[in-house]
Amino acid sequence: MMTILLKLSKQVSFLNLVVDIKRLFTKILSITMVIVIIVAVIHLVVFLISDLISRPFGHFSLTLLNLLGIFLNILIALEILRNITAYLHQKNSQLKLVLTTSLIAITRKFIIYDLEKLSGLNLIGLSIIVLALSASYRIIRHINAKI
Repeated sequence: MMTILLKLSKQVSFLNLVVDIKRLFTKILSITMVIVIIVAVIHLVVFLISDLISRPFGHFSLTLLNLLGIFLNILIALEILRNITAYLHQKNSQLKLVLTTSLIAITRKFIIYDLEKLSGLNLIGLSIIVLALSASYRIIRHINAKI
């Protein structure tokens, strides 16, 4: 009986160690993501200001689609940070948040999609992914509403 209790105690200690390590890495990831977001926002602001004051005044050297792509990259990084912090607070994965982040990433792909470089099959594939993610999101919302 004593050996069984000792084995269980060792297993619980090991599992607690694994949880602590996982929590530490999650905190490191969130700090790293904050740094990435800060650098990306600073880069975007510096780029926009320098582009606006250079000649010709008020014109961007990048197309609007490229600028939207940069903004959406930052938005995706913010969503990933939200996923990480939700994980830290609730100790489980928030499937709805993950699906939202995925939908934003796919939407970004649609916005910057270059019809001249990619085939119709790529567009069909992206459309199927959007439909699958949207259906998954709807199912999760429906299940959460019942709970």
